[in-house]
Amino acid sequence: MAKRRPEDTSPGSPMWMTTFSDLMNLLLCFFVLLFSMSTVDAEKFQQIAASLSATFSVLPGGGSTVREEGILVSSGASQLNALSAQYYNVGLNTEGDVSQEVEDAYEKVQQEGLAESENMAEQIESALEDSNLSDIVEVTATSKYVVLNVNGAVLFDSGKAELKASAVSIMDRVADSIKQYDDNLISIEGHTDNVPISSSKFPNNMMLSLHRAHSVFDFLVNEKGFDESSLMSMGRGEAVPIASNSTAEGRAQNRRVEIKIYNSFYS
Repeated sequence: MAKRRPEDTSPGSPMWMTTFSDLMNLLLCFFVLLFSMSTVDAEKFQQIAASLSATFSVLPGGGSTVREEGILVSSGASQLNALSAQYYNVGLNTEGDVSQEVEDAYEKVQQEGLAESENMAEQIESALEDSNLSDIVEVTATSKYVVLNVNGAVLFDSGKAELKASAVSIMDRVADSIKQYDDNLISIEGHTDNVPISSSKFPNNMMLSLHRAHSVFDFLVNEKGFDESSLMSMGRGEAVPIASNSTAEGRAQNRRVEIKIYNSFYS
């Protein structure tokens, strides 16, 4: 059975609240930009503003007006602050904490996502075992995705980003093991240890990890027919170690490529 990978947790509100708040603010800025580039009939605007204020109680009263040329003046800043606060408070109770309904819904998604990921991981592990790769590829599951961890030494020579000849056969079988999830979002991440590298091609570990991730990306797309629009690659350098870099064994574990296959809740 696949191992459960520790969830990325942070104190306070769930991480999706930050993304949701940013999205609302971006939408607000977008409409403000549209408004700033247009001209507005003053009488019609006042009617709309009054209607919004009465219906939604979003726009605070007093202080704002519209000139004849359609320019909003006076308390526009306070209106923007009020709208921003309104969007931010969606899902919060009267004490400013996330409401129980939102927490329950989030917990349900977490549980269902983990169950789906574990089912995906079991199928992938079975396929890897049939391909004699269970000792080479480690599979773990979270509520968001399944992670295939492939040691970098298996795929690349030291300081290089091209797949080794012996790695082609391995990646071919790995690709076959996950091909059924081609429609899911798949993220390919390159990781290194903390030993500095400086060459004409790779000035730092971040660039080396990025090129290694892209080599796997290219193989899946060009050699195995994966949908390019469902894949993304990124380099993480030494930023996300899974072992201590103080030992040779730990550094070897940190030099890796992770293939994250997101479940249907996050694809």
